[in-house]
Formats: sequence, C-alpha cells, structure tokens
Amino acid sequence: MSARSSERIVVVGLGYVGLPLAVALARSFDVTGLDIDAGRVEQLKQGIDRTNEVAPDVLAASALKLTSRPEEGRGADVYIVTVPTPVDADNRPDLGPVISATRSVAGLIDPERAPVIVYESTVYPGVTEEICGPLIEQVSGLVRGRDFFLGYSPERINPGDREHTVDRIVKVIAGENEEVTERLAAIYGAVTSAGIFRARSIKTAEAAKVIENAQRDINIAFINEITQIFAKLDISIWDVLEAAGTKWNFLKFQPGLVGGHCIGVDPYYLSFRAQQLGIEPNVILSGRATNDRMGAWIADQLHARRGGLPGSALVMGLTFKENVPDLRNSRVIDLIRRLQALGHDVTVHDPHADPAEARHEYGLELAADALDRRYDLVAVAVPHAAYGQLADESLAELAAEGGLLADLKNLYADRSLAGVERWSL
Repeated sequence: MSARSSERIVVVGLGYVGLPLAVALARSFDVTGLDIDAGRVEQLKQGIDRTNEVAPDVLAASALKLTSRPEEGRGADVYIVTVPTPVDADNRPDLGPVISATRSVAGLIDPERAPVIVYESTVYPGVTEEICGPLIEQVSGLVRGRDFFLGYSPERINPGDREHTVDRIVKVIAGENEEVTERLAAIYGAVTSAGIFRARSIKTAEAAKVIENAQRDINIAFINEITQIFAKLDISIWDVLEAAGTKWNFLKFQPGLVGGHCIGVDPYYLSFRAQQLGIEPNVILSGRATNDRMGAWIADQLHARRGGLPGSALVMGLTFKENVPDLRNSRVIDLIRRLQALGHDVTVHDPHADPAEARHEYGLELAADALDRRYDLVAVAVPHAAYGQLADESLAELAAEGGLLADLKNLYADRSLAGVERWSL
C-alpha cells in the first residue's frame, strides 16, 4: 500500500494547518482543499489567505483545487482532517468540528478505493479509533479495515513561524496497520525534507501531540508563577532569566499571556482523558490555572502601580502571539476585561487583527488611530514587530503626563525613554 503520484487527496479544513499542508501536498499529488466556509474558499481562489500562512504568489501558482462543496471530494484515496479542536465554556473538549468533518467524510467514501482517513487535529488518545472510526462505520455502513482505514499525523504548524514550516518539520505518522503507516510515510515523505517518524500506534501519535503543548504550558506556568513571587521582592524576572540563562541546560521560557489554539487548549484534552481514567492531573491543571490567571494578575499590578486610580488605557496587541492575525483563544482579553472591571476606559489596537473578527470574538472595537492619542496607561501586550519599530519619541508621546508604560514582553528593554514611567514583569 504505497503512495502513488496519481493518488487523490482531500484535505478537510483550510485554516492555519490545512491550507499550508494542502498546498505542499499539491506539489506532488492531486489535491482538493475542502472547507465549509464558502467565503474562505472564495478568498483563497482570489489568492487571499487571511491567515498569512501562504504567500499570494505561492497560492496563485499552486495546483490545489478549492471547494466548499463536500460532494466534490467524493471517491478520494486519502482524506486528511485538519479541523479545529477547541474547548467549551467549561474547558471540556469540544469535538463538534471533528465529528462534523467525520460525518462529511463518511458520506464521501468509495469502498472500492478503500481510502485512508487521516486525522491531524489535536485530540486525546483514543479519539481516532474509539470515536471517529465507529462514527464513520455508523454513518456509511462500511467496515473499518476493509472498506476504509484510519491514520493519524499530528499537526505541528506554528502560526507565523517561517522556519518550522510544514515542509521542514519531522512528521509523526501512524496507521492502523503497517501497510497504512507505510502509505502515509510515502505521502508525507513527499512533503517534508525533515523526515518521518513512525509512531508505534495511533494512540501513541495522539498522545505525543497532546503532551508537546502541555509540556510547554507547564514550563511557562512555572515562569509565570516565579514572576509573581519575584514581583513581591521587587526583582525583575527578565534580569533573573538573563542570569539563569547562562547555565547550559537552563530552559529559556518566558512569562506572559498563554493562549492560542494549542498551548492554551491541549492540556485540557489531556486532563479530560486523565479524569475519565480516574487520575487527577494535578500538575497539568495547576499549570493551566496559573496561566489562565496571569492576565488578571497583570491588570491588578498595573492598577496598583497607578495608585488604584482608573483612567484611560491603551492595550497594544490582541492576537495570541506576535506578528500573526490569529485571535483564537487570545488571553489578552483577560487583561482587557480586568482593566475594564477596575474602571479603566480601555482602547485596543492591533495592526494584524481583523476588526470584524475582534468584534465577533470579543465584542471589541479596534481603534486604527489609537497610536495618535495619549493615555494614563499604555500596556504593550503583544510584541508585534510594528510596535518594536516605533521611535522613542512616538512611544513617549503615548503616555500622558504622569502616565505609565507597561512593557509586558520586555520589548523596549534597551530603550532609554527618558521621562516615561515604565513597568515590566
């Protein structure tokens, strides 16, 4: 069961993960990109990728076929599901998008082709074989292992990262049997130059993915916790990290607001599965709680620094990380909401975020002219390159007389900014 250049592949979901993967696969295979968002598909057909993961010229030159009509994906040899896996309001796994995509794929299978259905979405161990496989059988009336096969290859896309792109990262793969695994090795091997790792089982591959981000979350939580401890001692965490970082095996994590579609979500998938098994995941949930509280803690520090006096406040940056338009699960909102609760009149600016999306996701109006005014409090929450390029004079003019400039990511550590009161973690 080896890959063929004539093999027809359908990538389901054309977001931050699916689109770069589909474009890369289309260099070697017949690929259709399917997304239920007709507006998204139309934009892509026009060469516009609002995620900024694929350059317009690359998108225009790609042989990738695009559609929002599921029936156009009927009878493929391989289906790759790359839909989001969020959590609900109670931080429990929301498998709705995966289940919906699975139902759609189930209706497209041609049993004579015995396709492989590969999941890239981050899930807890067992979802692919215990939930998705039986659902496909139920909807299609087909038999797994005869009419279709399952595989898993965890996504490792890092939004905005131009170094660790899909064609330069090691791809973990697993099939339900050796033949499927080798077929996936041939397919993904045609995409990446970094090599393939064959996981022992689908559950192993699912587990590997979910701990990658849980590990980062816990490490950052430690840094956030000691940041709060050192703040009580009037010690800068940045000075501490600089000194500690001189040791060869010190892990150089930084404090901050931990959100996004992976690090701020995946630990809840792992903890949910642990609790199903009767194990209380104390370390995982403790780390997540520390990071979830960080935005409110920062707001309280800034409020106290201003003597408990509310005023006009500018929050610079809303996306979950620098230099990307991705607003999913951004924890900057925690800082904003807490400042508002403390009585501050908050203005929000972000050069990358889509105003309509900010309005839809958080009910916030982004102020395009926000950098032309002065504020009692200026909080640089996301270190976008555009903010780093602001001149000293422009930065100084943002703070009103007696105002405070809060540099959460130490972006302006080397700036003098004379006459401006500054605060950092």
